[in-house]
Amino acid sequence: MADDEKSKSGQGPRVTGRLLLCICGAVMGSFSFGYNLGVINAPESLIKDFMNTTQYNRDGSYMSDQTIRNLWALTASIFSVGGMIGGITGGWWATKLGRKGGSLANTAIGIVAAALMFASRRSEVYELVIIGRTIVGIHSGLYSALSPMYLSEISTPNIRGAIGVLHQLAIVSGMLVSQILGFPVILGQEDLWDVLLGLAVVPCLVQILILPFCPESPRYLLINKQDEKACRAALTTLRGGDSVEDEVEEIQHEMAADEETVSIIQLFRLPSLRTPIIIGIVMQLSQQLSGINGVFFYSTSLFEEAGMSETDAKYTTSAVGAVMVTMTLITVPLIDRLGRRTLHLAGLGGMAVFSVLITISLALEDQVSWFDVVTIPVMLLYVVFFALGPGSIPWLIVAELFSHSARPAAMSVCTLVNWLFSFIVGFVFPSIQEGLQDYTFLPFTVLLVLFFIFTFFKVPETKGKTFKEVAAIWEANGDTTLSTGAGLKYLGNDIPANGNGTVDEGDKDKSSPGYGTTNLAYSNDA
Repeated sequence: MADDEKSKSGQGPRVTGRLLLCICGAVMGSFSFGYNLGVINAPESLIKDFMNTTQYNRDGSYMSDQTIRNLWALTASIFSVGGMIGGITGGWWATKLGRKGGSLANTAIGIVAAALMFASRRSEVYELVIIGRTIVGIHSGLYSALSPMYLSEISTPNIRGAIGVLHQLAIVSGMLVSQILGFPVILGQEDLWDVLLGLAVVPCLVQILILPFCPESPRYLLINKQDEKACRAALTTLRGGDSVEDEVEEIQHEMAADEETVSIIQLFRLPSLRTPIIIGIVMQLSQQLSGINGVFFYSTSLFEEAGMSETDAKYTTSAVGAVMVTMTLITVPLIDRLGRRTLHLAGLGGMAVFSVLITISLALEDQVSWFDVVTIPVMLLYVVFFALGPGSIPWLIVAELFSHSARPAAMSVCTLVNWLFSFIVGFVFPSIQEGLQDYTFLPFTVLLVLFFIFTFFKVPETKGKTFKEVAAIWEANGDTTLSTGAGLKYLGNDIPANGNGTVDEGDKDKSSPGYGTTNLAYSNDA
């Protein structure tokens, strides 16, 4: 197809100003997620002191060390609990309010949370920090479902990967900004830490300014609202006036196939959905059980063990965020060229190798004097490979594996799994570190190898495919999907499956490269 024809069909590389505005509006939610994820680490000692002083002012006695530790553990971990609540309700939220509408409504939750955290020091009520962290966790959990969904549904197949990666880019950018603002020379001070937490309101305000000028997801408008006129208007706005007939037709076909909204229980009962939801869950596990949270949450102590001073370790921790941002930027153009599966495999393989090198450098640093210097670049390279694949691919591919009717439920389940294991890893990592010491990363090495094997044999390449083409893979293969080898690639073009893995001859598109075969054609796309 010529470039101009692709552009007219909505499949070409045309990126309009309004599409960019919508992307900016969506990823501000992702930025908010990242900011609130990372902001609590820098002012830890300041908030502990505030809690202790506040308690003394109340009853004339200071807290015990154990009480302070427990209170801080609650403050830090309650964010993930809120995230689980937001994640599991994200699908329902997106269905009831829409992708854009749900994001806009979510800004109110974020504003309330930021106001509570900001008011805590001035009102001398430390409980407001805990309540605010709970609410902002719900706020972030909703965005972890809403943002990838909206981004995937406003983009075209040829740029969907690049746009989807922007969700992760915004998350790590938010984390980096929170780390920098938390430096002692900026807002990491006794009388400014509440401002640091309160700045979570900024991305919410930016969204309030941007989102009213963005159209709702065209798929949501047509499939959920049955409003074809609004769907066409949204697509015309996003595509800058280009012909949108092909996209409307594709959504209509998807709507005809989707009889009703799929529930979470149906994801595991229906044969055509069971395999993709298992893949989606394992992809989320490959992100959270890769060991990366050990670096994110405890990088300062890890760098101190490598021989750095406390001050230098805190500043070096920001290098982790900088590496994440840089590598995610590099991933944006690569993901639609090399593919999701290829990058995920490269990321998992690289992390496995460097997790072994981290273990070796930590275990032998007493015997080899220069190994304490090696640990830092090796750890940063470990982060590089995380950003290359596991950091962004799991969020993107879940939105691509499911049709419109199943996508909200699938996003809810996968988001819940992601938040749950983020909480588990963050909670148990100190115990693993204490028990295994220099060999802390070995369990994660084993898991990385297992995830690599699973990805190689079970995960399909979704690069450049429409949602209908991806759905056809599961429908055609039932519960035995992807059992024949690595990287199964759908070669048919608009071929409806009859449900038993074969295709009726009369339904084949004779221009398709799969025409002339009895069964759906696949090829390895390693």
